[in-house]
Amino acid sequence: MAENIVQGLRDKIENGIVTGLFAPGERLDEVQLAKRFGVSRTPIREVLMQLSAIGLVEIRPRRGAVVVDPGPQRIYEMFEVMAELEGMAGALAARRYTEEDRADLLAAHGKCERSAESGDTDAYYYDNELFHGAIYAASHSEFLAEQCTTLHRRLRPYRRLQLRVRNRMKTSFSEHTGIVEAILAGDAEAARALLRSHIAVQGDRFGDLVSTLAKREARTA
Repeated sequence: MAENIVQGLRDKIENGIVTGLFAPGERLDEVQLAKRFGVSRTPIREVLMQLSAIGLVEIRPRRGAVVVDPGPQRIYEMFEVMAELEGMAGALAARRYTEEDRADLLAAHGKCERSAESGDTDAYYYDNELFHGAIYAASHSEFLAEQCTTLHRRLRPYRRLQLRVRNRMKTSFSEHTGIVEAILAGDAEAARALLRSHIAVQGDRFGDLVSTLAKREARTA
């Protein structure tokens, strides 16, 4: 099974859940989804297992996969914790990065620049994953990297959603530039502060996210 097929299906079903195409409590039938997306049940089953792992669906006895809605408050709390973990990773990376880490971080930053210039928010999101992964690796804390990666995956659909807000992708890349400069300058506290701000959904950004989720709920009411 090609990984890109599963990833593409996963993104479509995640988007469907986040935008309300698949409503909270709705059962996601493997046969119907396979027919809808023109694939076999095997990749659909793999996608549903992945979505279960990040809490977007729940696999229930005799019902199969059912859509779960964590609600805005839960999402905000996850972003809040993620901001602290990312800040810690950035601070450690500023103190511990090697020349190899430096090269990987700059390469990932370059990929983000190209995808940002293309205007493709989904491509940018996956390059953004590589960028943050380079920071985790540079922190040289395996446990912290594991925790960051786990929460990053749980927030994946909402972070992709944020990138579709007007100018957010451009702003995100600009923030990346400051983060790279702080890490490579060895400024741990600046890297911590910049990454916390980059991840946190506060003020207008949280309002945009809640507004989008509210529109989703209105469409499914």
